[in-house]
Amino acid sequence: MKKTKILFAASEADPFAKTGGLADVAASLPKALHESDCDVRVIIPKYRNIPQCYVERMESLGHIYVPVSWRRQYCGIFKLEQDGVLWYFLDNEYYFGRDGYYGYDDEGERFTFFCRALIEALPVIEFRPDIIHSNDWQTGIVSLLLKANYMKLDFYKDIKTVFTIHNLKYQGVFPKEILGELLGIGWEYFHPDGIEFYDKVSFLKAGIAYSDIITTVSRTYAEEIRTDFFGENLNNMLNKRSDSLYGILNGIDMKANDPQTDDRIFAHYSADNPEGKLTNKQMLQKTLGLAERIDIPLISIISRLVDQKGFDLIDCVMDDLLNMDIQFVVLGAGENRYEQMLKYFQEKYPGKLSVNLKYDALLAQRMYAGSDIFLMPSLFEPCGLSQMFSLRYGTIPVVRET
Repeated sequence: MKKTKILFAASEADPFAKTGGLADVAASLPKALHESDCDVRVIIPKYRNIPQCYVERMESLGHIYVPVSWRRQYCGIFKLEQDGVLWYFLDNEYYFGRDGYYGYDDEGERFTFFCRALIEALPVIEFRPDIIHSNDWQTGIVSLLLKANYMKLDFYKDIKTVFTIHNLKYQGVFPKEILGELLGIGWEYFHPDGIEFYDKVSFLKAGIAYSDIITTVSRTYAEEIRTDFFGENLNNMLNKRSDSLYGILNGIDMKANDPQTDDRIFAHYSADNPEGKLTNKQMLQKTLGLAERIDIPLISIISRLVDQKGFDLIDCVMDDLLNMDIQFVVLGAGENRYEQMLKYFQEKYPGKLSVNLKYDALLAQRMYAGSDIFLMPSLFEPCGLSQMFSLRYGTIPVVRET
């Protein structure tokens, strides 16, 4: 039986580049598809921040020049194999040789280049996928570019597209002038059922409009985003495409996240032999400068510090919480107002609150293992992986129903 060939396109993937849940899914879903006997490959940008231990394993496959409207931009192509899956990395120092992954003024150009480059790279890597599976706004225009520029070519004409919305709030909205300046496509695509979004263009909307299938990360979220409250001004478009919209619940890699074998945590443990969880708690307290007490609840949050994640609710009750006999650990970065709020409470309650304003995958894993309670008061949550990780490590998630 012929294997289904899938190219999984994402802007981040663990362990190479990670800011959130997309990176976890981009690591675990292709691995699961490979184990289900699919020929799945993953393609991401070759960021400067990719750990050197992976860069050293990469094999160069050569380079191409990618059209970004009238420009022709260099693109190096690298590959490595991880967990049976082939990974490709697209290199351009100007676009990706920077600190961090997002937040630059030329995001539209950076990810237009990436989307165009991954399409152009396919003949070079000698892989003609049955399906290109794109994720979030950074790869939203892949299906549009295929339709506008490639579907008449024999190599591309049979490729189908799937687009997954991990969070509808982040849409990649840019001035309409980039249609010609960057995308190199005509105004016939600039209309309410196409890429047009309030007289601008939305890369996320392009993914919704032009992909064969749209998925999102839970059945509940697939229903929620078709309503005014959760729809982020795209609910009408999603209702038009409802026959092609599916909610498929995210999962986690149960082998990589097993407290009995995970070498990232301080001590191994299981439901039948839970003593090691107390060791993890004590070592987490020691590492973060908290009193080493196993007799009080240790509450943790691992999150982007944005309003979606419920930090206004936390602000309202932080005094009440920290006046209890508890300890609180926060890991994440985001909006300055929430960072300042957490710093204020850390100074007000010394020794009770540890604030870590960064992304740190190792510390996150040790927080899942060492905490008693995981707090997740999100205003909305497309699926959430944190509560799954918490449950896997025997930590009770306290969440807001959404």
